[in-house]
Amino acid sequence: MREQELWAGLNRALGPSYAPAWSEQVVLAELGGRTVLEALAAGVPCKTIWRAACAQLELDA
Repeated sequence: MREQELWAGLNRALGPSYAPAWSEQVVLAELGGRTVLEALAAGVPCKTIWRAACAQLELDA
């Protein structure tokens, strides 16, 4: 999964105006206590981030 696909999925799930804020503010335990943006900056694979976001949002991966 590429970063572009991650953002497309988050935008579909949360809407294009809420996805960036959610990605900046919501800390995910599955990402080591990081937000999506922090995880991206730390080099966490996008697929791992997507799975953590899906678990938090109760979406099918």
